[in-house]
Amino acid sequence: MSSIPVKQKAFVVPKTGGREVLEFEDAPVPEVSTTQILVKNEYAGLNFIDSYFRSGLYPASTPYVAGGEAAGTVVAVGSSVTKFKVGDRVAWLGSGAFAEYSAVEECGKVSIIPEDIDFKTAAASLLQGLTALSLVKDAYEVKPGDWVLVQAAAGGMGLLLCQLINNIGAHAIGTVSTPEKAALAKSAGAEYVINYTEDDYVKEVLELTNGLGVHAAFDGVGKATFEGSFSLVRRKGSMITFGNASGAVPPFNVARLAQKNIRLLRPTLFNYVATPEEWDFYTNELWMAIGGGSLKITVYKVYPLEDYRSAAEALETRLSTGKVVLKC
Repeated sequence: MSSIPVKQKAFVVPKTGGREVLEFEDAPVPEVSTTQILVKNEYAGLNFIDSYFRSGLYPASTPYVAGGEAAGTVVAVGSSVTKFKVGDRVAWLGSGAFAEYSAVEECGKVSIIPEDIDFKTAAASLLQGLTALSLVKDAYEVKPGDWVLVQAAAGGMGLLLCQLINNIGAHAIGTVSTPEKAALAKSAGAEYVINYTEDDYVKEVLELTNGLGVHAAFDGVGKATFEGSFSLVRRKGSMITFGNASGAVPPFNVARLAQKNIRLLRPTLFNYVATPEEWDFYTNELWMAIGGGSLKITVYKVYPLEDYRSAAEALETRLSTGKVVLKC
């Protein structure tokens, strides 16, 4: 315990607002309770949900240390902790990740990182990897031969979804905004890629599917693409809206589902990994997929912790492709 400092550098959200409210400051290193572990974070992953909490779209009590995903080494354990020990390499989901040290509940969302996976990959893959797996297994169980629309196919989530859909033997149709992003989505397994700045993606998807539409649409963009995605779901298909990158989807009249008997779902990862058994199942699936080479993690750029504002701008303006990561 003597090697653990009293103070650390951390990004704090003192009030709701844009990136300008973020403060990089000295903060106390957390003291672990009897049921917690203290993790020396090596890398932390950025996600759109960070901005949802910061902006007030999702409720959060301020001030708080930003970030919800990191990977590092256990440097202290509470007296009641039995699952983890000092020296363990772990990846975790929770709060307070954009800091040098974080206290995490033993019974929370923590997983031992296999030896063949490095810290950067673990931090870049945990939340999005688990989300992508739960989407194609639980939200809509993708089957061989299905036609599946993936909006923002060159983003961190999109690249993972395209790989998983392709691995299953289904047809992934990805939308992107630039030729460079189109090439990236194609390399990740998107069978068809549509640049929506040049072509009418609704028209293109209908042509590809002989006018039937897709079995499922995975849309993490939200407000800007929801109507287009919804129009492309075929009879008895599934509309999965899982993010708000362009803003929240406006109120929806459920009577519209009756037009084609469409299923509409707004899932969250944590309701798919609510039990220890579910958490273990999905984290094991993720680590095996990465370790076995069937799921490749694309890191757009690694920023030093103090450059979080720039990293957030790259993500929130949709400049990035793949995952944005901080070195803590």
